[in-house]
Amino acid sequence: MLLEVMMQANVGNIDRVIRILAGLLLIGGALTGAIGAWGWIGVVPLLTGIFRFCPAYLPFHWNTCEKK
Repeated sequence: MLLEVMMQANVGNIDRVIRILAGLLLIGGALTGAIGAWGWIGVVPLLTGIFRFCPAYLPFHWNTCEKK
């Protein structure tokens, strides 16, 4: 129950698209060797975009989802 409340979507549509694109670009750069191993950090924005949840937003009570 607590995990369900903590993992409510807090990443909105525009934020989500930017995260997914940035993640894919970083991973692509790592795969091609253009930016080295640091590009694998792109997994973080990719996953936060896919799951629509960013744990870094929690302490600040940020939420980029549209208001209902």
